[in-house]
Amino acid sequence: MTSPLSMASEPRWDLNTPKFAADPHEAYRAMRERHGPLVPVWLAPGVPATLVIGYRHAVQILADDEHFPADPRVWQRGVPEGCPVKPLLEHRDNALRNAGEEHRRYRTSVVAALDSVDRFAVEKAVDRAAEELINRFCGAGEAELVGGYALPLSFGVMCELLGLPDVAARKAWAEMAAILDGVHGAGERFAAGLYEVVRSKRATLGEDMMSRLITHPAGLTDEEVVAQTALLLGPGTEPMANLITNAVRLVLVDDRFAGGVLGGALELGDAIDTVLFEDTPLPNFCMKYPRHPILIEGVWLPAHQPVVISMAACNNDPAVTAGDRWGNRSHLSWGGGDHQCPAPAQTIARIAIHRALGQLFDALEIQPVPERPPVWRPGPFHRALAALWVRFPPSAPMNLAMPPQIAR
Repeated sequence: MTSPLSMASEPRWDLNTPKFAADPHEAYRAMRERHGPLVPVWLAPGVPATLVIGYRHAVQILADDEHFPADPRVWQRGVPEGCPVKPLLEHRDNALRNAGEEHRRYRTSVVAALDSVDRFAVEKAVDRAAEELINRFCGAGEAELVGGYALPLSFGVMCELLGLPDVAARKAWAEMAAILDGVHGAGERFAAGLYEVVRSKRATLGEDMMSRLITHPAGLTDEEVVAQTALLLGPGTEPMANLITNAVRLVLVDDRFAGGVLGGALELGDAIDTVLFEDTPLPNFCMKYPRHPILIEGVWLPAHQPVVISMAACNNDPAVTAGDRWGNRSHLSWGGGDHQCPAPAQTIARIAIHRALGQLFDALEIQPVPERPPVWRPGPFHRALAALWVRFPPSAPMNLAMPPQIAR
């Protein structure tokens, strides 16, 4: 009988290298051959974790919040300040980083806020943002779509739905950029700016999501409203932007879509679903922290050490990928269990992404720029392009019906 393995005794894969970012699926294949469904990895230097790459095992862990809670407080006690992944993973008073009754309280307020959003308002917000952004570069014949289209569009739309005033939205945009650049104190300034908006909004409630959070029966404090707003605005923005650019890249470089979406043979929804299966924007993100050491498939998972679900690897697990996947949405890109991305959030995201792609392809005849190939950003959690350059025949600006509030 084979003795159980300890994660501590196994060599670990580094998820932060340019090699992994360039071809993660080759890494997942090698991991599967060597380790099976549970893989020892480094999230950062000195930060060990277990990466789950088996679909069945991921579903089991995601559904078991009792043994695998999402609360990182015990884990983070042993993580030194300055650790690059600590700010992203540490405990916050939001639905993502809690378990039990705290999680239910925060989640019900977020779901109610998302459920109050008018779907036509999402379309209109995307249309306004897309038109303004496209008008900035349509005459140039060339554009970079990550920073010039997908990110400001996603952020601007979420700010409008949340009800952030223009000045506050621009400050939040600047601080979010500083957070991504690792600027000290940016996270605190980001939260402080949102706190001021919450305080003023309590006196002038509207029909926006922040107002819904403030008035929800859960009775959220100002700090808790800020935490839910930051969750919607931060982690809710970059994945949407990455899905937009990953879908554009797919359409431009993948033979399955050659002449398809642009020619009308395939739907944009097919491109979105393909990305969610194959290049999902948050490939390794659902974090769990076992309360006690747990034995799974002959491997001991240490207590309070991160167990990270690799949605990208699980979606492409050979045990579940047989057959045609067109129209299939059995992927784990929205997560699973009690922490699955809420249904109204999925609906809003799909509407916004579909609309953003449609506006771009309708307005411009875009083509790749061979001398500026896409480059993937290294990082353990995202599947994100650092830049995506496209070329197109220059065109005149579109007529704007209503200028949106886009961060510049």
